[in-house]
Amino acid sequence: MDYINAFWVGGLICALVQILLDRTKLMPGRIMVLLVCSGAVLGFLNIYQPFQEVAGAGASVPLLGFGNVLWNGVKEAVDKSGFLGIFQGGFKASAVGISAALIFGYAASFVFEPHMKK
Repeated sequence: MDYINAFWVGGLICALVQILLDRTKLMPGRIMVLLVCSGAVLGFLNIYQPFQEVAGAGASVPLLGFGNVLWNGVKEAVDKSGFLGIFQGGFKASAVGISAALIFGYAASFVFEPHMKK
């Protein structure tokens, strides 16, 4: 059942984003920022955790999950370090994911032949 919940929730998020892309004049970068900020706001409102427990990877893998990771990192760092935690928390919480994306992207550039779009 976990796979089914992850599939339909992740698919619903993707469908909503596709509707935003098709029906509005928002650029993809702005929609991505909207998703990250929405994840952080849902985390702040304590709505994201119950949502993630039901949806599993369908909620934690998209950009909503990244925003929630940033929020949780900042919240924990502020509790531990005070004001400076605002600047430290997001970097510490997301460092592994960002590093993995960079390393795998770099490795993929050796396997495939990267080129600019024409």
